[in-house]
Amino acid sequence: MTTDELEAPEDIQKKALLFSMNRHDAGYRIDFEANAAAMQSRCPIAWNDTHGGYWFVAGHQELFDVARRADVLSNESDPYGVLHGYDGISIPAPDKEAVKARGSVGGFLEMDPPRQRHWRQALNAYLSPAAVARWKPILDEIARATVDEFIEKGEVDFVDELANIVPAIMTMGLLGWPLDQYEPFVEPTHAGVYTSPDDVAGQARLRETGTQMVMAQYRLMEQVKQTRAPGLVEGMLRAEIDGAPAEESEVRGNIGLLIGGGFDTTTSLTAHALEWLSDHPDQRQRLIDEWDTLIDSATEEFLRFYTPASGDGRTIAQDVEIDGVRFEEGERLWLSWAMANRDPKVFENPNEIILDRTGNRHASFGLGIHRCIGSNVARSMFKAMLKEVLDRLPDFTVDPASAVYYDTTGVINGMKHLKATFTPGERRGPNLAETMAAMQKVIDEQRIAEPVTRKKEAADLVG
Repeated sequence: MTTDELEAPEDIQKKALLFSMNRHDAGYRIDFEANAAAMQSRCPIAWNDTHGGYWFVAGHQELFDVARRADVLSNESDPYGVLHGYDGISIPAPDKEAVKARGSVGGFLEMDPPRQRHWRQALNAYLSPAAVARWKPILDEIARATVDEFIEKGEVDFVDELANIVPAIMTMGLLGWPLDQYEPFVEPTHAGVYTSPDDVAGQARLRETGTQMVMAQYRLMEQVKQTRAPGLVEGMLRAEIDGAPAEESEVRGNIGLLIGGGFDTTTSLTAHALEWLSDHPDQRQRLIDEWDTLIDSATEEFLRFYTPASGDGRTIAQDVEIDGVRFEEGERLWLSWAMANRDPKVFENPNEIILDRTGNRHASFGLGIHRCIGSNVARSMFKAMLKEVLDRLPDFTVDPASAVYYDTTGVINGMKHLKATFTPGERRGPNLAETMAAMQKVIDEQRIAEPVTRKKEAADLVG
């Protein structure tokens, strides 16, 4: 909807709150701080006239007030029109025929209660803090082996050789899939979020490259049906949703959601944090020296500042007024976690990273009933990779010219490449392939991928 079409009395509000901004072009990342400040001072809930027109929530309090209204917001993706015909969480919405061809929507993140709630309940025992803590010995060993692969060279692409690898292997383990089968999922997963919806040629390439990933996903899911290997996939296959066996199309959608969240968001956070620490060597040394007391607050601050998943879309499910703005049923809305995290009314010096910031009420994992179910995994993976780098290549220097950011950061604030040099070091153990094989044996024999309600003990790498 363009400004010329906003002539009806009910559209006067949209004219008054208009802020035109294409989230999917390069300018969104480049002008992010200026746009966030402008919106928060003038229209913390704005009308964005790009991609068909939608509401854009940028203020922290406004985000809190809106995001928690699950009674009037819908995440529903309904390409067949059997419910309300809503378009899920993407803006612009994907083509309905393409969603039908894919055979699944975006997992429980594109469902409303009660079905969404039942799926989360089925997965909580695999992703709770206690469940994730069991994986720490395995995660640390995977991070060690990944760094071993490049430690002797004195140079690395932190994205390709570290941040893409550790989260991918860890996610495979949680799913209950073989650790060494991660590679077919890596590039298609990242390309799925760095390719702009406005890039027609890029979207065509994405459909082609996604075929290999879909085939691998189908093969591994069928394998779990036969072996009943414990993990998230097996848990979903045997789940009861609304009193009935889980629908396989929903299982596939949930697998896609878990892969996307597991592979990409922590990759983005880790790359950005390493880039910043290279640019601020005094703060890097401080984090090394004060690791035990500083790492938790530093993790939350990197999450706030670099908000990996920049936001989510919703559909207004009924007419409502929130914070003085009138919303109408069927209108689209974007919840900007990233901009809310820079609100000066909540965060002092919001555009600065303060490693010991306290009271960090960031929204990086979302708010309300759809809050990220994998937040415990994300924090654990980030800390493991960061610790390994700071311990073993503390003098790393990033080449600023090597930093390649995602073509669009409207969904994930990611990086494609980040090269660095450092003083070479020594390997500390078996190579990555050998380590994956050893960790797979531990996972299988100790059944680490079982829900925590069945298996409470952490992985034992010694026994």
